[in-house]
Amino acid sequence: MKILQNSDVPIYRQIASQFKDDIMNGRIAEGEYLPSIRGLAKDLKISVITTMKAYELLTQEGMIAPVQGKGYIVNPQDREMVREQQLRLLEQHLQNAMEAAKLAGISREELVKMLTVLYDTD
Repeated sequence: MKILQNSDVPIYRQIASQFKDDIMNGRIAEGEYLPSIRGLAKDLKISVITTMKAYELLTQEGMIAPVQGKGYIVNPQDREMVREQQLRLLEQHLQNAMEAAKLAGISREELVKMLTVLYDTD
């Protein structure tokens, strides 16, 4: 797991996002347990509270569920529903980027080129 300390995205959201991606792409299977909150916090050298916030967010989104005394388990996923949620979120981010580009005087072509470069370097 990769955490960017200088990112505008809070660490707990970075963790949740990476777990969500792993779950949706089958790298973490339905019924599999996530690492313990304390263990993950130690591995990432972050606070237990931050890790707990990530797990709570995933729980609220229905991705995982707590199991008394055992940790957090991956729930069965409705992949189409989650994909639709992700598309709506992406559309909002792109809308914000377009508005910022217009304010900065960046043309459509420049914006597309920027997006292409960013997409290809990730």
